[in-house]
Amino acid sequence: MLDPRPVGYVLGLLTIVMGVAMLFPMALDLADGNRNWQAFAVSAAVAIALGGSVALASANFDLRQMSVREAFLLTTATWVVLPMVGAIPLMLGEPDVSITDAYFEAVSGMTTTGATVFPGLDALPRGVNLWRGILQWLGGLGIVIVALLFLPVMRVGGMQFFRSEGFDTLGKVLPRTIDISRGLIQAYVVLTLACAATYGALGMNWYEATVHALTTLSTGGFSTTDRSFAAFSGLAEYAAVIFMILASVPFIRFIQFANGNRLALLHDVQVRAFLRWMAYAILVLTLWQVFALDYPLEPAFRESAFNLVTLWTGTGYASVDVTAWGSFAFAILFVAGLIGGCTASTGCSVKIFRYLVLKEALISQLRLLVSPRTVTTPRLDGRQIDRDVIDSVMTFTVLFFLTLGVVAVALSLTGMATQTAITAAWTSVANIGPAFGPEVGPTGAMDAFPTSAKWIMIFAMLIGRLELLAVFVLFTAAFWRG
Repeated sequence: MLDPRPVGYVLGLLTIVMGVAMLFPMALDLADGNRNWQAFAVSAAVAIALGGSVALASANFDLRQMSVREAFLLTTATWVVLPMVGAIPLMLGEPDVSITDAYFEAVSGMTTTGATVFPGLDALPRGVNLWRGILQWLGGLGIVIVALLFLPVMRVGGMQFFRSEGFDTLGKVLPRTIDISRGLIQAYVVLTLACAATYGALGMNWYEATVHALTTLSTGGFSTTDRSFAAFSGLAEYAAVIFMILASVPFIRFIQFANGNRLALLHDVQVRAFLRWMAYAILVLTLWQVFALDYPLEPAFRESAFNLVTLWTGTGYASVDVTAWGSFAFAILFVAGLIGGCTASTGCSVKIFRYLVLKEALISQLRLLVSPRTVTTPRLDGRQIDRDVIDSVMTFTVLFFLTLGVVAVALSLTGMATQTAITAAWTSVANIGPAFGPEVGPTGAMDAFPTSAKWIMIFAMLIGRLELLAVFVLFTAAFWRG
């Protein structure tokens, strides 16, 4: 029988963490003399009291006995409930928006999508933009932990391939789970501090550097200004490219690096493919701008690298209007967003790993067609790919693109233009960030979207971030029957 106590206990603790995190933007607005600090103070008190009550009421159980079904429920409940808490200060204070817009912004933050319904970011209290960055940073850290601890056990989307690097059960290896989570947090914090320091050295003030470091390492893309990275063009773009790439490789490799395995990153087949494919795409875009659009070489390379990497990793920053590059370049960027980063990173979309598995499975099938009596064993990084991994990856990939199409149709039925509907589906299901079309505001904000379209995108962002199947399984009767 499904026991709600583990879910309630962990959600309660996470809600307390959210409440404590609100104290940082509260302090910033208070230091600025902005009365918006009161909204954060009230919201923090509500979150801490509510979270504490739920945790205490659910504490009479052994967390080590959490079942896989409860892990499914907890994973989805976390990304559904915590944005509700995160939306409270956005409704009580600036920008004083509706429940729909506040929840949209909070979901976009915690799923690290980066789509926004807030125009006029420059005019918002600094505490609000800091809170948006914190939401993305917490969401990015959470998804890395979920990818390592829960998805392999839940056998979602082929993630069982990584069980040897994760955890065989949720209970008997709890001490190891705690150790690995501590290592992930340390790596995440160190990279964030390094990113903030780099941005500061390249001209951002401490506030801009902090918020952008939070949203770079989470591959989230929220900015402090409507101009996004166009306000920081130059060396800061190169720095952002480096840290976005680092955020999109498996964080477990940083732990291995810290433990003495200095070549852990380079030995990862995902990382090698990720960097190689990305380099090819940057080269093509740079050559296109130089020879087709007559751009100077350095700006062409910098803008190509930055805007490709930000969409490929799902960060969603912008430094130029990429639609001005023409349909060929835009098609490359669109496809890049559907590839995504590596598993166990803050990157989004389908992920490099699944394309590599599909490639090996395809090669194996072609060999069988040529030589039916040949015994072929698909392998990835020297390891045999089991049939259930291939089946899971194929199921996920088909479901991903089917969901993308259904969401695009649903958005078009709300009255949105075709281009807007397709790119809004693309950005929400793949958690990328920007959308393109006549309904998108000049700053990239989606505040003019119909309310129904915003709720469709909210649902799409949630299922996309949680690997689709982890959410869809909750809609089956078999799950609740146990």
